Amino acid sequence: MQSRSYSTKSVPAHEIQREWFIIDAEGKTLGRMASKIAAILRGKHKPTFTPNSDCGDNVIVVNSAKVRLTGNKLSEKQLVHYTGHPGGQRFRTPREILAKNPNELIELSVKGMLPKTALGRQMFRRLYVYSTGEHLQSAQQPKSLN
Repeated sequence: MQSRSYSTKSVPAHEIQREWFIIDAEGKTLGRMASKIAAILRGKHKPTFTPNSDCGDNVIVVNSAKVRLTGNKLSEKQLVHYTGHPGGQRFRTPREILAKNPNELIELSVKGMLPKTALGRQMFRRLYVYSTGEHLQSAQQPKSLN
């Protein structure tokens, strides 16, 4: 019997080709859109995906104020934040977050789907969220994602 040698190909950091994608959040369901964004930030759509390296792309989200939540989640879902002090547990609904800062709702959703490590924080830095249809990264010529 002949032995075969298989080796895992890791792509070095300087060889990673990063692309720019733009997503219009108008009328899109929050959770489905956030999971697709998280997969792109991680690089899971690439054949060279490696879980222990940052090989993902940049994502721009526009019209974050017009994102959609199904059912009664807009008023009944509660997002929890803990200040770190005794009795410091704070609750907010998505409606309150959208009224104050519509970008934060998408950022919280995507951040929860990324790894809770230094690598996940590095991936999160490549997410750009805007509440209107205009963005500042037009020079990067982002590709549209449906």
